[in-house]
This record gives sequence, C-alpha cells and structure tokens, in this order.
Amino acid sequence: MITLDGVMQAPGGPEEDTTGSFKYGGWVVPYFDEAYGKVLEKQLKPADLLLGRKTFEIFAGYWPEHENDWPGINDVTKYVMSGNMKKSDWKNSVFLKSPADIEELKNSNGNDIQVHGSGQLIQLLLKNDLVDELWLKIHPLIIGEGKKLYDTGTIPAAFTLIESSVTPSGVIFANYKRAGKVKTGTFGA
Repeated sequence: MITLDGVMQAPGGPEEDTTGSFKYGGWVVPYFDEAYGKVLEKQLKPADLLLGRKTFEIFAGYWPEHENDWPGINDVTKYVMSGNMKKSDWKNSVFLKSPADIEELKNSNGNDIQVHGSGQLIQLLLKNDLVDELWLKIHPLIIGEGKKLYDTGTIPAAFTLIESSVTPSGVIFANYKRAGKVKTGTFGA
C-alpha cells in the first residue's frame, strides 16, 4: 500500500508507526470499499511470508486471534528478517539474519513468498536484486513525508505490468513482474 508519492508508512492506523513524528497513519481507511476488499482477497492467496521485525511484531500481536480475516495466516511459514529476534510464540516463525539467507530461501523449491509492509526489508530486497514481483496498491493521495517504498540504494530494474484494476475510489492495484535489468539507455533481460 503506497501513496502517489511512494509513502508506505502506517497505512492501517494512527498508532501503527509514528516514527519521525508521522501523523498521517490510517491513510488507507477512506479508500477501503467493497471493490477494494474483493481485489485484496484475491491477492491474499496462501503463501509464506517474509517480514521485517516491526511488521512481524504488529502481525504477531494481531493475526493469531483474527485468522477469520485472513484464512491460513497462522499456518504459513513466517520468515522474519531480524538481527535481534530469535524466537516467537507465533507458530511457524523462522528468523533470518542476512540478504544471503533471503537469497537462499528465494532459490529454494518452497512456496511462493509474499512481503507485506516491511519498508526497510523491501528496500534491502530491492538493493540486493531479490524482487521478482511487485503487487502495489497505489492510493490517490500525496502525503509528502514518511517512509517511502523506494529509497537510496534501489538498483535500476525493469518490470512488466501483468495485471491491474482500479477501484471506484481511485486505488490502482498493479501487479508487476520482473522484466530484467536496466542497461545503459535500454531495458532488457
């Protein structure tokens, strides 16, 4: 979930992430309608999760008691990128320490892996060329401040739009698949 200017901080609520005195938490709420919910349901197909520590802590504090809203969330494997955490009571949690751990996981023959939230982790993935697809929910507002999806260190990469839809409130759901590296002046694999 991002704004037109790429902000992804605290979409769900005012207290979700107030880092840097961020005061616009909950910006996604006015856009959540029936159409939004239907597209989101389609995207929440069963897959393992890769989460940063902060997002994992938010999820672990909520989803174990609310699985009806996201069936299967408690049964999938939750991979957590953290230098500090080593265990959790939330079942099927596995802790990773480095981009090399993520690359090994990515190259294994396991389930699909989705990343939700986890801004710093996404930037780490983009910096280390570990992103195969982007599923963006682009909201029609500009906030001007806050944590951004793309930051310094993101390597140039080309993507192809493979699916999109727009809700009545103007939210663009766009699924992009990796198309290759950006070469000097050209795009290609």
